[in-house]
Amino acid sequence: MSGVRLSRSAQATILSAAAAIAPEEACGLLLGTAGTIHTATVVANVDPAPRSRFEIDPAALIAAHRATRGGGPAVLGYWHSHPNGLAEPSATDRAAASGDGRIWAIAANGAITLWRDGLDGFAALPYSVTEA
Repeated sequence: MSGVRLSRSAQATILSAAAAIAPEEACGLLLGTAGTIHTATVVANVDPAPRSRFEIDPAALIAAHRATRGGGPAVLGYWHSHPNGLAEPSATDRAAASGDGRIWAIAANGAITLWRDGLDGFAALPYSVTEA
């Protein structure tokens, strides 16, 4: 898949949560169907240093995977913010990446970029914003 569709509501959720939680990093999950991120959830950042790192609450991640198995939307990836940085993977993000092919959305300075977490590292992922 070369490009992804991001719903306008998911975009708004990411940007508003990032602004509201700054100067700490906000984070959450990207849910949808193949090629389309319908929903961005906001979950607790449980990292002990939330101003410079993020860790998605494991309970929220487990619940999302259970919901997927029960017929809910798929967990397509994760999002987080860089309140004082750039909308691109940091050295910390690169170290935490697993190469699982999931999408990472990074919000900074009112912008969102998408990245594919591949075996060779992060690759920029083009996207379009849609109404649904």
